This record gives sequence, structure tokens and C-alpha cells, in this order.
Amino acid sequence: MFHSAANIIAEPAADEPFWKTKRLDEFNQAEWESLCDGCGLCCLNKLEDWDTGEVVFTSVACRLLDGTSCRCKDYENRQATVPDCIQLTPETVNDISWLPPTCGYRLIRDGEDLYWWHPLVSGDPQTVHEAGISAQGRTVSETDVAVEDFEDYLVDWPLHVGEQR
Repeated sequence: MFHSAANIIAEPAADEPFWKTKRLDEFNQAEWESLCDGCGLCCLNKLEDWDTGEVVFTSVACRLLDGTSCRCKDYENRQATVPDCIQLTPETVNDISWLPPTCGYRLIRDGEDLYWWHPLVSGDPQTVHEAGISAQGRTVSETDVAVEDFEDYLVDWPLHVGEQR
């Protein structure tokens, strides 16, 4: 039997995960939060060249980043301690150019899939660290470095996908 093209509508398979079937602005709060892979890269201080607009990463982490777990020490109240902490939302994700290439929010925004090591794929929050993607063990706290010395801590490893340490 033949069907006209008008009658054939591609619907997502019932077993497809939410990040493959929804846009970022359709995620509920739990789905949104679970898209964070726990890499800690967004919590690294970045420097911007005012002439070119180029943004570079440093290994200097936010004072609230736990360098072992790569999670915020006070996530719920972080903006009270760090007022310029950027809240990722479906709207702000579209405006942030410096999200690392491995960021789940960036990947889904750009129509890509999550990497094998993402906890939503692997089922294990440790795979992001085992894959060498996270900031685990690579940072120094901003409380230990003078702002004028941040340039001494420039790194490019947040921009390399899947490279082991």
C-alpha cells in the first residue's frame, strides 16, 4: 500500500531520550539541570581581548568550584557570593560564545548529540572525568591568584574534545 507524503509524519521514537526530541526551551527544570555534565569548564575564569573579542580560558576557577567534584560548592546561593555568575537559560545559551565544544547545552542548541561520556548517556557522573574532559585536578582557585596574574594561567585544554590528560 502506498501513502502520500502528506500522511507520513516522522515522529520521535518512544524510547528516544528527551534531549533528542525536545528543544532547549521545552526542557523541564530537572531535564535542564541534568544536561550539565559536571565538567566545571564554565566555572573557569575567561579573559576577553577588548580589541578582537577573542575569549581565552584560564585554569583559574571560580571560588565556589570544588576542584575535585567539579560542582559548585553553593549552587543554590551562588549569585549571592559571585554576583556575576552567569545563569544558563535557553535564552542566554544562545548568546554565550565561549561555551566549550563539549558543553551539553551548546551541543543540543546546535543540533548535535551528547558525547558518550555525558552522564545522561553513560549513566555515570564519573565518565566526564575519566574521559579527561573536566577541569578535575587542573585548576587553582581565584582566591589564590591576583586578578592581574590571570594571564599567567592561560590554557587551551577546554577547547579540545576527548583528549586525555
